[in-house]
Amino acid sequence: MAASRTKIVAGNWKMNLDRAGAKALTAAVAVRTAEAAGVELVLCPPNVYADVVGATLAAGGSPAHLTLGAQNMLDKPSGAFTGEVSAAMLKDVGCTYVILGHSERRTLFGETNSIVNSKTKAALAAGLTPIVCVGELLEEREAGRTAAVVTEQIQQSLAGLTPAELERVVVAYEPVWAIGTGKVATPQQAQEVHALIRALLAGLSDAGVASRMRIQYGGSVKPDNAADLARQPDIDGALVGGASLKADDFLGIAAAFRSI
Repeated sequence: MAASRTKIVAGNWKMNLDRAGAKALTAAVAVRTAEAAGVELVLCPPNVYADVVGATLAAGGSPAHLTLGAQNMLDKPSGAFTGEVSAAMLKDVGCTYVILGHSERRTLFGETNSIVNSKTKAALAAGLTPIVCVGELLEEREAGRTAAVVTEQIQQSLAGLTPAELERVVVAYEPVWAIGTGKVATPQQAQEVHALIRALLAGLSDAGVASRMRIQYGGSVKPDNAADLARQPDIDGALVGGASLKADDFLGIAAAFRSI
């Protein structure tokens, strides 16, 4: 049952803020985490600010349910890969989560399911929890291909994982047409795809593993639509973009999931 899965709300800050802003936002969230007690919160700043976010969390004595994540990583441990960061580097600055296969990485930077799969395995091997993103483009939804696209992304991005590894993964369903557009899938549309994803996860492992895995919704989540999404049985949290840049909005979304 959904009630047995700890809800998780992650803030993807994307390429926003400066060092002072990252520190201030982190402190603003940390001081109010009681508003989202029982919900796991993850802050995912740009990599260059991971250190200041991690240090701010540590200095404030933040609770265990507020953790640091990253927005991307390479699947190699080290070497001549200019501009990249490894899983070990992320661990070194205190990250526990990493977002992989975000639609912007797929569409703007050409990341394939195979690349996402390799990164997922590298993250798991390093002890990071990957948040693996899947979702369809507008033209794919309009063509009735949502299920086919999401099925391919899940099966290929998570291929070759053992049930124990798979259970450590968080999946984020993000309809690409709803990201940054102000549009949002209806709760029913989101639930339909989340239920599909859970069935696919069961096919990759078993029903028990799938029932314990967390599936987030991402795509213009706001405090005023979060509660309706949170009521759906297979939606276990949110991957939040723009709204995560304001402490009030981010915590408002988390509070919606806490109350369900």
